[in-house]
Amino acid sequence: QVQLVESGGGLVQAGGSLRLSCAASGRTFRRYGMGWFRQAPGKEREFVAAISWIGTSTYYADSVKGRFTISRDGAKNTVYLQMNSLKPEDTAVYYCATTPQVRLVAGVAEYEYWGQGTQVTVSS
Repeated sequence: QVQLVESGGGLVQAGGSLRLSCAASGRTFRRYGMGWFRQAPGKEREFVAAISWIGTSTYYADSVKGRFTISRDGAKNTVYLQMNSLKPEDTAVYYCATTPQVRLVAGVAEYEYWGQGTQVTVSS
């Protein structure tokens, strides 16, 4: 089993940056692909970014491509989401999750373990 804890959320002005972290525990963390999702009030949870368990392949939603970067540090069992040029529409609770899939996937149902989420608020 894998436990995930997100951190790094907060309030930032439009155009600013934040870096989210997702600390994982569990012996099999290194074998999991990882993803970031977000959920705004009244909306469904949506895919943001994914990274392979090796860390060499990444995949982004069109809405964040070129602004967000996902990375992982296997030694620290941590996945990061660097968010630049933030927009008010990026405001949401951000979640990290693990998937046993080898290929990069964007579906919520493909992910097995989830963190509790961290709030990101971008003011205009």
